[in-house]
Formats: sequence, C-alpha cells, structure tokens
Amino acid sequence: MNIRITGKNFDVTDALKERVNKKLGKLDKFFKPGTEAQVTMSMQRNRYILEVTIITGGITLRAEVNEDDMYTCIDKAQDILERQIRKHKTRLAKRLYEGVLDQPDAFRPDIDNVEEEKEFRVVRTKRFAVKPMPVEEAILQMNLLGHEFFVFSNAETNQVNVVYKRKDGNYGLIEPEFD
Repeated sequence: MNIRITGKNFDVTDALKERVNKKLGKLDKFFKPGTEAQVTMSMQRNRYILEVTIITGGITLRAEVNEDDMYTCIDKAQDILERQIRKHKTRLAKRLYEGVLDQPDAFRPDIDNVEEEKEFRVVRTKRFAVKPMPVEEAILQMNLLGHEFFVFSNAETNQVNVVYKRKDGNYGLIEPEFD
C-alpha cells in the first residue's frame, strides 16, 4: 500500500510517520498492490485530528479520529478501518467489487467478531420536489428543517447537489462529477 502522509498546520515527525506506516501497513495484506492511502494529520483547538482515506477498486474506506494524542488517533483509525473491512468483506470481495480485497478471508476467526450485514434494508423512501436554489438558500433550508444534509437542484449548475453540516460546524457541498 502506498501511504501518503501530510500535515495540515501540523509538523509530522519521523516517529509519527513510522507509527502510521506500521499500523496501516498491517492492512496492506487485504488490498492489491498499488492501493493508495492518504493520511492527513492536523490540530484544532488543542485536539489532534487524523483522517485516513483508502481508495481502491472504486470504493473508499475512510476513518476520521479526534483525540488528545496523535498516537491514539493512529491506533483508533486502524481499528475503524479493520472493522469496516471485516463488516463488509464478503460484500466487497464478491457481490459489489470483484477483486477489491486481495485476501478477503485473511482475518483470523478469533478476531472476526463483527457480524457482517447480510442485506441493506431501506425502511423508508421519501419523495419531494427539487426546487432550483443557490447553495446559501439550501443551507438555510437545511437549518430550518433541522437536518444534517439537504438535497437540492443547484440554480447555478442545474445539477442535483447535497449540502451537509460538518462536525467542525462548517458546511460541505457535494457535486456530481461524471467521467
């Protein structure tokens, strides 16, 4: 696995790089060679934030950890990613993305204690009229409804977009990108 480590307003020491390579290197056995992992370390309000994104075969695994110690963040991020792989390993390997995981059965039975989801159940379908509006109005509508996200038609691009509230209190915008 190719691990790229960057710091955002944060100096990444050699010891931290070694720890990341050691911990995320353990996940290497599950992926095909050439898999990319992007690790971003930052600090906000005296809290360390570690973001790990692994993109392989059309899927994205992501872990974001916020702790008092960067080493704890690294350990927890590895646990989160392992849990995601374990929980969805059969689906990732066989049903949706043939060949994404290099060795889907590489987890030992003694640590494979997370039950895999057998099926995704849609318990509610909601339909609504999508009105063209600017991003700012969509954020206002989302806040008025008390939702964490809002789907709307962007008046500037005429495409369906999603605005969402981020953990840091800011807002995000998801725009479709077609290949």
